[in-house]
Amino acid sequence: MDTDLLPRQGLILCAVSGGADSMYLLCRLVELGYPVAAAHYNHGLRGMESDRDEAFVRTFCGERDIPFRSERAGFGAFARYGGIGTEAAARALRYDFLERTADELGAACIATAHTADDNAETMLLRLARGTGMKGLGGIPPARGRVVRPMLDVTKAEAEAYLRRRGVPWVEDSTNAADDYARNRVRHGAAPALASVNPAFVRAAGRTAALLRADEEYLTAQAEAFLRENAAGNAVDAAALAAAPWPVASRAVRLMAGRDLALVHVQAALRAAREGGMADVPGMRVGAFAGRLWFGAETGAPLRPRTLPAPGAADLPEAGLRATAEKITAGSCVVHNSYNIFFFQCENICGSITITGRRPGDKFRPAGRGCTKGLKQLLREAGVPPWERTGVPVLRDEAGILAVYGVGAAERAVPTGGAGEILKIEFRRLPGEGG
Repeated sequence: MDTDLLPRQGLILCAVSGGADSMYLLCRLVELGYPVAAAHYNHGLRGMESDRDEAFVRTFCGERDIPFRSERAGFGAFARYGGIGTEAAARALRYDFLERTADELGAACIATAHTADDNAETMLLRLARGTGMKGLGGIPPARGRVVRPMLDVTKAEAEAYLRRRGVPWVEDSTNAADDYARNRVRHGAAPALASVNPAFVRAAGRTAALLRADEEYLTAQAEAFLRENAAGNAVDAAALAAAPWPVASRAVRLMAGRDLALVHVQAALRAAREGGMADVPGMRVGAFAGRLWFGAETGAPLRPRTLPAPGAADLPEAGLRATAEKITAGSCVVHNSYNIFFFQCENICGSITITGRRPGDKFRPAGRGCTKGLKQLLREAGVPPWERTGVPVLRDEAGILAVYGVGAAERAVPTGGAGEILKIEFRRLPGEGG
């Protein structure tokens, strides 16, 4: 067991199902003198057998004065994870329980009983479904405060340890069936490979460790590339297109902030090479002005709303809040970002509304000396096409007053004389970035 993964001090929350692997982990931690608490999550998927497992772990811990926490999946618990499959939902529920329990107890880490066999099976499953170096790296030894110190221990070794010490465990009856893909790998593929190499499980573990090291190095190379070629949510498109695939593909995933499928990585790199846009899960990626932009979330255009003067209006689609206040004539400093505007009140026609861009929109920006279409002005302002429907446009009954990030209409800006001034400012909503 890899004790280097375990904290030098502090409580270890041990996930205990009652099976041989988790009973080995619990007993070994106690034997080595670590302060331990046991946590058991009852998914309720196997009826009386699930309740049997919970009662077994509770009794075992009670007889040995090991602190014990348990939770049963409540009504509708799995419904929260609809569409991801029972196994994935059960895993999500279990880890949610473990994290909450660790918080409650102030645990230094959460230890799970994934073995060398589990690691080899995971590698085979990912290979069958198609994966890259990261996937073939198997189960990570640590992620956050979750540690897996048994990745160098086989199931056979764990069971032998328990038999020598007379420690009981329970068997999950579903492990004998081939209903799940992992069981089919466990009962078929893994034994076949072990017939070729009896040390297959350990060989797979060594391979996974080597691949994880290579993955860490290549990810570091991608991070270095982005430090030189990226700013904010955009990266130099030409540099990305010219980068070697191992670096470019990882750079795309890092920019997206998620583990994209191969097809989505290829689409993003095609946009970098050829221009255009690519839709990836949860966001749009597009080439514009020599850069590949990430994070233009797909969503509804800006919904029209009235801006009271004085008053405020929230624009959650744009992550902004617009505020209007009347001030006396004086210094009206317009920022280059065009998020603050000043208008002569007597030049405003009726009420003010905030909308998105509309077909045929045009106006005469102050200081430009000409009337231009809003589409052209947004392009000149460097606003990517996929973001233009969400740009706030201030209007009165005579037309456009101002466009966020672009400028104000010449007809309504203060001329330096006396009179009441309306100041409108756009700020990020609380909790929004930027």
